[in-house]
Amino acid sequence: MTETAPGMMSEEGLAAIHANLRRVREEIGKVIVGHEDLIEGVITCLLCGGHALLEGAPGLGKTLLVKSLGEALDLTFSRIQFTPDLMPADILGTTMVLQDEQNRKYFEFQRGPIFAHIVLADEINRATPKTQSALLEAMQERSVTIGGVEHRLQEPFIVLATQNPIEMEGTYPLPEAQIDRFFMKLDVKQPSFYELRQIIDRTTRAENHRVRSVLSAEEILGLRQVVRSIPLATPVRDYAIRLILATQPEHESGSELTRRYVRYGSSPRGAQSLVLGAKMHALLRGRLHVGFEDVRAVALPSLRHRLILNFEGEAEGVHAEGIIRELLRSVAEAP
Repeated sequence: MTETAPGMMSEEGLAAIHANLRRVREEIGKVIVGHEDLIEGVITCLLCGGHALLEGAPGLGKTLLVKSLGEALDLTFSRIQFTPDLMPADILGTTMVLQDEQNRKYFEFQRGPIFAHIVLADEINRATPKTQSALLEAMQERSVTIGGVEHRLQEPFIVLATQNPIEMEGTYPLPEAQIDRFFMKLDVKQPSFYELRQIIDRTTRAENHRVRSVLSAEEILGLRQVVRSIPLATPVRDYAIRLILATQPEHESGSELTRRYVRYGSSPRGAQSLVLGAKMHALLRGRLHVGFEDVRAVALPSLRHRLILNFEGEAEGVHAEGIIRELLRSVAEAP
């Protein structure tokens, strides 16, 4: 994978990229049953340079998925179990006073678990706002500043934060403005009958499925450049923009449904997620051009956490996903 510009890439180079991405999904599929959309979403976030918010009930394989992703991509992995007594230093690290063999004292920075390629922030809504803010700032800046000294996080870097939608007592919900920092919000669904049968067969027998490494950190960084260099036709770009404007109740393009039920629509980060996610969606299917169908395919995970409902929407039980689906039906591809 030496060529990174789509205009210069040969068919063989594109086929090699597509084959490697397929192998990554196959390796993760050795231990994860189902969840194809979830696996694709996590890979999309990683190769687009964003972070993901995973929401689902306990026991659905979120931790195993993230760990398997690190193994398939030969990346370091760390897990942070969030609790109310967790402090920012427990995540970021702290400066320690140490002593050498000559009894001389010196300061040394001890890195926290955030210094990994893939960080699983388990049940992020159980941490206090102070600790949440420390994590989210590091996610945005991709660095940690302790004692006036900046420590850069290693690339590629991705935070996969989980939330339990069932048990909300004693939790600290993420502020809407902070949730916007996540590139995508991915729903972890319950397995079907046949998927549950495979899970039981795989986990109650003696054989142990090992995940093999497919891509290195350097290759992943190269793929990030490939994704960003995929050309985007003007009509497709403008379609993504119209979708974003249709979510904003104060804009003239806002739909009737949006004006009635939405308090705040998507920010420009939503447009960035739509465009980059659409490029990645095309690349995963072996294409170096983005179509309208690619934008529609990533609309739900890109926007479902960026629409804030008003009181009427909350009272009537309206969901952001329903509004997005309606916009996908009503917003035309051509103005």
